[in-house]
Amino acid sequence: MMTASEMHASDSEKLIELLAAQPDTESVASFKPGPGIVKLDTQFDITKLRAALQECLLRTQFKGDLAAGFGAFSLTRRPGVEVETPNDLSGLFYTRVDDSYKEVQREEVVDESAFTEFVPTFADTYFQTVWESLCEIAPIGRMRVLSKGLYNCNSWHRDPEPRLHIPIISNPGSLFVVNHHVTHLPADGSVYFTDTRGYHTAMNGGESNRVHIVAALPLNANG
Repeated sequence: MMTASEMHASDSEKLIELLAAQPDTESVASFKPGPGIVKLDTQFDITKLRAALQECLLRTQFKGDLAAGFGAFSLTRRPGVEVETPNDLSGLFYTRVDDSYKEVQREEVVDESAFTEFVPTFADTYFQTVWESLCEIAPIGRMRVLSKGLYNCNSWHRDPEPRLHIPIISNPGSLFVVNHHVTHLPADGSVYFTDTRGYHTAMNGGESNRVHIVAALPLNANG
């Protein structure tokens, strides 16, 4: 076992080495793929995405407490269901809330495979083109536009299914974490697979709202 003096000397050498190294302050403003976060090949027009967002906001508004940092509106629905429930905008997730580390369930199951109809209110916007394109790649369940306010983060939780993210408005302080991998998702028209079956969170440490399209991938869509 090291003596106190030996430990201090060892740590002194470590600190000299650590202080001599310069941290990376450039690549943190770009996307870094990792376990649970992958950029797909599909690309959309970011100018059209932002124009569609503004048009949709003229027809509806974010539901939720934007002052607390979260807002949402739906782009898909169960066929003919015009009035969505609060659970439609959130849905089942699992989390650990205290130092017992015991996992608990929050809210109720949502059948993602039932959300097969694009909301007619937005049918003439670029968002429908996005939805149709994504449906050519994989079955799509709930597709929502989610907003996260300034200096705010989601709970640390896991979902029953993965998600696709398309950032519309972002900033370098907007980060996504899946298990132990964290990265920035630039708003440049890219589509990102996020394996939200793992524990994850989204945070916005920037000075502007973060707005993403988020599309669930139903695991039971193919039976």
